[in-house]
Amino acid sequence: MLTSDIPEYSLEEGDTSTVVLVHQGGKGYEVEFVTLDGETVAIVSLYSIQVRPIGRREIARSRLINL
Repeated sequence: MLTSDIPEYSLEEGDTSTVVLVHQGGKGYEVEFVTLDGETVAIVSLYSIQVRPIGRREIARSRLINL
């Protein structure tokens, strides 16, 4: 889950993603953000402080994004 906004990709804190590559033992990640219908919004390299794992008692949300 994203911990801060990334305006240049129209991404917001709380957006979920999939880790596709781990850099330097977890210092950073390559993550993919997709719409609910499967369209890739962005593949971005992020520092470990910019993402966090989802929690057991969290609920997903949705929002419109301008592509």
